Amino acid sequence: MKNNSLSGKTIAILATDGFEQVELTQPMEALQEAGATTHIVSLKSGEIQGFHHFEKGDAFPVDRTVDEAGAAEYDGLLLPGGVHNPDALRLSSPAIAFIREFFELHKPVAAICHGPSTLVEAGVVHGRTLTSYPSIRTDIQNAGGIWVDAEVQTDQGLVTSRTPEDLDAFCEKMIEEFAEGEHAMQTA
Repeated sequence: MKNNSLSGKTIAILATDGFEQVELTQPMEALQEAGATTHIVSLKSGEIQGFHHFEKGDAFPVDRTVDEAGAAEYDGLLLPGGVHNPDALRLSSPAIAFIREFFELHKPVAAICHGPSTLVEAGVVHGRTLTSYPSIRTDIQNAGGIWVDAEVQTDQGLVTSRTPEDLDAFCEKMIEEFAEGEHAMQTA
């Protein structure tokens, strides 16, 4: 039976070449099964290249470029990991502004593996509890975030997980938070 908890919602998936393929495909399929429309938003039009760790995976069509998209058009944001993908996004002012806008509008965001490194660049982790791939723990802590080693962590509409092994829990919590919609942010 199809879960329609996200019916009528549109979710942006921000990624570029070098994303960890399963961290895009499994959450995207879960979102679509829950009734959401998904858009792959990227730095360039055309296609972006997925990877299975260090091996090339499939190419995926881009629905919109980050220059054409705005957070106000979406109900949530998914940030897959991989090493190269978030590193390239961190260098893009439009991508970082796009991410920051979701937080300014109190919209839910889900980031996995190395994906939270873009949140550090966007300046939105201070005072929040999150998890990630362990190699970016110090970056999160240096940006004022509280890092925990957990399968999935939620903080005011922000859902984070460590690795592809956490995807089942990540997808479940992401759908729950995206269904709740906007979250009133508490100030520190």
